[in-house]
Amino acid sequence: MTIRDYGLTPGHLAPGPRNAITDVPGVRVGHCTVRNARHNTGVTVILPREEGRDVYFHRCAAGAFVLNGYGKTAGLVQLEELGELETPIALTNTLNVGLVFDALVSYTADCCAAANRRLRSVNPVVGECNDGTLNFISERAVGENEVRTAIRCAAQDFEQGCVGAGTGMICHELKGGIGSASRIVELDGKRFTVGVLALCNHGQLEELNILGRRPGNAIRQRLNTPPRPADKGSCILVLATDLPLSSRQLNRVARRCGVGLARCGSYWGHGSGDIAIAFSTAHDLDCEEPAAIRTLNVLREDCLDPVFLAAAEASEESVLNALAAAVTTTGWDGTTVHALNEFADLL
Repeated sequence: MTIRDYGLTPGHLAPGPRNAITDVPGVRVGHCTVRNARHNTGVTVILPREEGRDVYFHRCAAGAFVLNGYGKTAGLVQLEELGELETPIALTNTLNVGLVFDALVSYTADCCAAANRRLRSVNPVVGECNDGTLNFISERAVGENEVRTAIRCAAQDFEQGCVGAGTGMICHELKGGIGSASRIVELDGKRFTVGVLALCNHGQLEELNILGRRPGNAIRQRLNTPPRPADKGSCILVLATDLPLSSRQLNRVARRCGVGLARCGSYWGHGSGDIAIAFSTAHDLDCEEPAAIRTLNVLREDCLDPVFLAAAEASEESVLNALAAAVTTTGWDGTTVHALNEFADLL
């Protein structure tokens, strides 16, 4: 289920055919979900290149922007310094970042071995949110097997809501998780795609804004629960595009993902790690090309406005789709987090 199934249409730009990050050609998403009596958790991977073309050898221009740095994300320092993405992007829970990072190293080493090359260094990118309310997080239930499973399952069509890294997440005090959306941008008579995937675990109920509707107070009355004293959680936004953008331009586009979060009512509170990562598939940054000088087509700077709008709209709808697709979930200690679909009449 998506927010459009409620009869609500976010934004003005047209979405792609799937209305997901995988509308960007070559991009695939895979999940592995861990759900049992003690765990509601998992891992989600975004593969930037089509099957059979590994991103380690065919790197993407990349950028990032930290809205609020209360987080344990791995790999951003080198990504921001060099402007390149060289592994799939993995999302998981806070205490599993190290194990998932290690799994991406092993995966890349295997890719190199298959190509008869030796791995000397790699910069895995891992984002996280804390699912400790619904998941017994210290047991670190996500490891290499789960990461490998998510990579094997990666496809253009994928689930949203309480799946993969989103299984135990909470958004605006309702059940959160994975959401995605896309927008089409036309430039020079050509169609390009901007897609976003969001891992949503942030926000306060009273601040929730769904396309101008503010159902938080009414939901609070039905739940009969006290207000949350602070915005704690996190949101990781991953943006993909086939537009020819430089890493510096991708930094600028990533910053606009925060507009979508703000439209939904997030103010990036002290305890919320809100981070956007962006990459472009337009250039093949071959790590072994012999030429010292690269020649790349890059979008004119004054043509970025439609891309900024697309990033804002796709980010907003990704958050709303995470809420719309989620289902009510009970955690390891009996805590129940209710889903937006229980309050559809308030929209």
